Amino acid sequence: MLKPSLPIDEVLPELITALRTRTGVVLTAEPGAGKTTRVPLALLDEPWLQGRKIIMLEPRRLAARSAAKYMADMLGEPVGATVGYRVRLDTKVSRSTRIEVVTEGILTRMLQEDQALEQVGAVLFDEFHERHLHGDLGLALCLQTQALLRDDLRLLVMSATLDTAAVATLLGEAPVIASKGRANPVQTVYLSSRLEGRLEAGMAALIQQALREYEGDVLAFLPGIGEIRRTASALAQAGVSTGGAVRVTELHGSMPLEAQDEAIAPCKPGERKVVLATSIAESSLTVEGVRIVVDSGLMRVPRFSPRTGMSRLETVQVSQASADQRRGRAGRLAPGVCYRLWTEQEQRYLPEQSAPELAEADLTQLVLELAVWGIQQPSELRWLDEPPQAAYDHATELLELLRAIDASGKPTGWGRRMARLGLHPRLGYMLLQAKRLGLAETASELAALLSERDLLPQERNVDLLLRVDALKGRSAGVVDRGAVQRMKTQAAQWLRMLEAADEAEGAGGQELRQIEQLPEGEPFGLLLAFAFPDRIAQRRSDGRYLLANGRGAALPELQPLSRAAYLVAAELDDSGTESRIRLAAMLQAEQLQLAAGEQIEVQDSVEWDSAAGAVRARRRQRLGALVLKEGPLPQPDSEQVARALLEGIRQSGVGLLQMSKQSSQLLARMRLMSGRNKDWPDVSEETLLATLEDWLLPHLIGMKNRNDLQRLNMIQVLESLYSWQQRQQLDEMVPTHMTVPSGSRIPVDYSDPEAPFIAVRLQELFGLRETPMLAGGKLPLTIHLLSPSQRPVQVTRDLGSFWSGAYFEVKKDLKGRYPKHYWPDDPYAAQPTNRVKPRGQ
Repeated sequence: MLKPSLPIDEVLPELITALRTRTGVVLTAEPGAGKTTRVPLALLDEPWLQGRKIIMLEPRRLAARSAAKYMADMLGEPVGATVGYRVRLDTKVSRSTRIEVVTEGILTRMLQEDQALEQVGAVLFDEFHERHLHGDLGLALCLQTQALLRDDLRLLVMSATLDTAAVATLLGEAPVIASKGRANPVQTVYLSSRLEGRLEAGMAALIQQALREYEGDVLAFLPGIGEIRRTASALAQAGVSTGGAVRVTELHGSMPLEAQDEAIAPCKPGERKVVLATSIAESSLTVEGVRIVVDSGLMRVPRFSPRTGMSRLETVQVSQASADQRRGRAGRLAPGVCYRLWTEQEQRYLPEQSAPELAEADLTQLVLELAVWGIQQPSELRWLDEPPQAAYDHATELLELLRAIDASGKPTGWGRRMARLGLHPRLGYMLLQAKRLGLAETASELAALLSERDLLPQERNVDLLLRVDALKGRSAGVVDRGAVQRMKTQAAQWLRMLEAADEAEGAGGQELRQIEQLPEGEPFGLLLAFAFPDRIAQRRSDGRYLLANGRGAALPELQPLSRAAYLVAAELDDSGTESRIRLAAMLQAEQLQLAAGEQIEVQDSVEWDSAAGAVRARRRQRLGALVLKEGPLPQPDSEQVARALLEGIRQSGVGLLQMSKQSSQLLARMRLMSGRNKDWPDVSEETLLATLEDWLLPHLIGMKNRNDLQRLNMIQVLESLYSWQQRQQLDEMVPTHMTVPSGSRIPVDYSDPEAPFIAVRLQELFGLRETPMLAGGKLPLTIHLLSPSQRPVQVTRDLGSFWSGAYFEVKKDLKGRYPKHYWPDDPYAAQPTNRVKPRGQ
């Protein structure tokens, strides 16, 4: 076939020369330049290839197949001869194939099976600006292969919009070669004002406007299937027609491959078409006849939340780079026009580049691939953007839970098998477990169901069993037959891969021992539990669910699954504090042990129950945050019980000990002494609580509740903090009673450690010239002087001043009220008495 002239042809000699002397090159080419199909063919006869293959990584299946077909046509050969492709569910290669166009997961598998890529001379990364996770991973692995095993391996990174400087640095200061795209001009039309109303109505109106104003077919970009179908419905209701037949078609990754090919095929004479597409058509793809692009400016991307451990699809604005890629689709074959569903002012606020998928996606599969490769930390490789640590750590934890890696991060036999299957490790682990249960076929179908969009998108009942029935042809509702066939094909392929993975790793041994008898009931919840052990859910009393990972979840409405004591949530949203369950299956209690037996832990707890005022000793079976079974712990260890009592005291304070008046007084005396003498033990509440094990624990053996604590002899316990000599000194320096001149023993009140006091009738102190001192003369005793009727008349800490001054005013007042009592003129010389008058007077 005659090759048409393309802009890339001008720089091919420069590119060929660069790759003869360098092992890394960056090629930037505008949309329509022809890099995807021209470059591999131009390199095919290069001497450095030495007859080896060229692998070109293409992010999207449709683009990969389309590029391979175009190159094969240029050579006048069928696909699968010199040029072939490998994509999910479809492979066309042969022994003579020299150029293989592969999707990203395929490249990872090729690298894992042959780290040196012995049969490969060059790896081309097309449309690298899309920054898919496997593209970044593939480049990082290829760079290490090049550095350690194959210094002759050529790496060529190609893109239309890319930060070339960063990539060139990553490739070792690689040369950057730039090619201009086609000269076909593309006019850009913006909205005059911000869109109001529904997206689909706006897109339908803009498509109709484009059909009226310009010739050619329309390629319209929408974020997802739902928006595509609602826009198609709006167009149908509007009776879209421009005087000739207008055919509206869909184009997205969930369509059968044949339907995708039909969507991009040329129209019949006299016919126009409107292709409603996701970002699948954004790059490396020419849709025949398209002269008009209508862009919603939105795309759907996966976002992973380390907080919840779940991924969700989010609709976000496209970047300026993606918008330019889409705009370029209108000028591939002739001058065109691009209608944008946003204003020119809004255009200035779009991000320049889309965030790399690596920064926002679930990294579980990536971490497993790195473990199999021999990498335990991402810093061991060279990345354009290193994986975020939080998501990396979460993926590592999940892989340990799935037994894919051990505690040191090395892959297990399970993990190597899971990696060979090439699907998410959750599903890979489910398949491997299902095989030993004799449920491999069922699990393969279940994995296919979980890997695709919901077969019953309008069904509000989240029970997975309904989707299984739909796959089996037992559903009364409308089901996408193409999706059903695709799932069955995928299930069959995974069955074959399961056998191949076992053969490669050597099946047998304890890891894959067969289970002879399964618990009764449908196996779907059991299988889901293998894939999602962290999402096994237990019904709570209010009808909501608690997941094993500690998150809350709820069914969207009352439905048959609402009665399930246990279920497994295969799909959850990530909104708010509680997730909404979107897809689940019932798990029988009898299946739980088989599903998660290795994760179920028996925990004995001896804890203080503040409400009951007692220690509770319980034995619990736990699966993560779930308590599966609970009962009393027989014969708990007495020291553990005592320590739980200590924890109760720490929570409630020393007051939980409910000390008597005498023990409280003792503690107050001790605190007074330690407060005035640093050499004495600190008995503040803070210190006592911090040292409970030292002074209280030995006294608690055999006790278990508040009533037991009340029986403690706290005077004896507190005195044990002092030596015998210190106890003697305490009684001497901070006495419990004070003997006054009348001979009475008056108790000292230490409730205020800063002002301990005695309350005594004034007459009993006659003759006492100085205020008594405590704590070795460091603290004067406060004296509450009482009238004969025991009423306070004066408070003093300076008795001498009272006798020489205030006494006479007090005497004058009291003598009139108590004339029979003894009121001497000289209190220093007077005889003290505890009676009305001293004896003999």
